Amino acid sequence: MSDSIRLEDSWKNYLKGEFEKEYMKKLKSFLKEEMRQNKKIYPKGSEYFLALNLTPFNKVKVVILGQDPYHGYAQAHGLCFSVRKETKIPPSLLNIYKELSEDLGIPMAQHGFLKSWAEQGVLLLNNTLTVEAGKATSHKGKGWEKFTDKIIEVLNEEKENLVFILWGRFAGEKGSLVDGSKHFVLKAAHPSPFSADHGFFGCRHFSKTNQYLKSKGIQEIDWRLRS
Repeated sequence: MSDSIRLEDSWKNYLKGEFEKEYMKKLKSFLKEEMRQNKKIYPKGSEYFLALNLTPFNKVKVVILGQDPYHGYAQAHGLCFSVRKETKIPPSLLNIYKELSEDLGIPMAQHGFLKSWAEQGVLLLNNTLTVEAGKATSHKGKGWEKFTDKIIEVLNEEKENLVFILWGRFAGEKGSLVDGSKHFVLKAAHPSPFSADHGFFGCRHFSKTNQYLKSKGIQEIDWRLRS
């Protein structure tokens, strides 16, 4: 983790103390050693905090929590479930689009770039922010979970009427950090092809999110992804 990596100012106000803690120093050392050994890490350093940089603290309306970044070539870029426009849409994201289409009648997007969601206040946060190429969950337990726990805790404490969309077991466990009396928590199976048929399809989380935001006088999310 480079000292020059940028973190958006409003998030820095809440998270700067984390960088002085022992777990983060160990995480930084771990990442430096991985790079010294010429291991390929995804996403690149400048994108570790892209979810936070695109969705400042005061703009967060919705949190979608992923597990860890895609570990395939040219996939991960700092937003959970998202890939750049030129990259083939991964299976889990295809299933998200299928549910979105069934729920709101939105045509299936032709790309997997979710930046427009992030810019509207959807924090697309992975539980772990880095991964070694080709090795899923390879950076699990190295410290990122504590950092992302802190993000959820700050959002829970400092804001009201957020929507937390938690798909799958790992995301669901993070829900223990959220006060359901202050926020709206939606849980379902993960959109992976291995589990989507067991509670993800038909969850209608997109319409439920917008219904809740509207009920609180908050601008709804435009889930359409244009070319």
